[in-house]
Amino acid sequence: MIPTFLHAIPLSSQVINLCAALMLLLAFAMLAQRRVLTLINLFMMQGFVLFVSTLIVALTTNQHELLVSAGITLVLKVIALPLILHRLIRKLSVKWDIETLLNIPTTMLIGIALVIVAFNVAQPISQLSGTITRATIGIALACVLLAFLMMITRSKAVPQVIAFLAMENGLFFAATSATYGMPMVVELGIALDAMVGMVIGGVFFFHIRQQFDSLDIRQMERVKEG
Repeated sequence: MIPTFLHAIPLSSQVINLCAALMLLLAFAMLAQRRVLTLINLFMMQGFVLFVSTLIVALTTNQHELLVSAGITLVLKVIALPLILHRLIRKLSVKWDIETLLNIPTTMLIGIALVIVAFNVAQPISQLSGTITRATIGIALACVLLAFLMMITRSKAVPQVIAFLAMENGLFFAATSATYGMPMVVELGIALDAMVGMVIGGVFFFHIRQQFDSLDIRQMERVKEG
């Protein structure tokens, strides 16, 4: 027997809500992950969920520009950036565990607190929004905050870059949830910035490795203090 309240919710909204739940679950998985290769794979999975969510919104609302956004997300977040990241860590010969500034249980507790804050902040916005995805605004904001937490609690350069890219995923998901996406010019600009940032980041990683024989940013902090 299917619960009665599910009949009142369109199938597209149920799929979008499922995608939102998966986005949040993957954000927590990335926050708790200690292996770089697995972290990249989780980022790729989050990009795929974002692609599916954007595609469903585009088909449901006839927002044709979102089809282009979904295509950009698939090419960039699911294919191009994960391949670049895998290639970088192979060239750098790094498959180490990720060092965190806080232990994982403490980080997860802070993450749960951030999710509660995100839902409380997003509740008034959800009530004002008229989109079919308004119920996911809180989750989208939570994904942004969790990615930011991941960025500030990692001591290695590569996980920080992945956290930055995951934050961009959350921002895009929030834009889709609140207003059916950003203007296409803005989305193309963000996509280009992400690609250029990844290329610059790759060069940056190689220079750090050559100078310090490590990708730990605390090495640079010690040099700066000295």
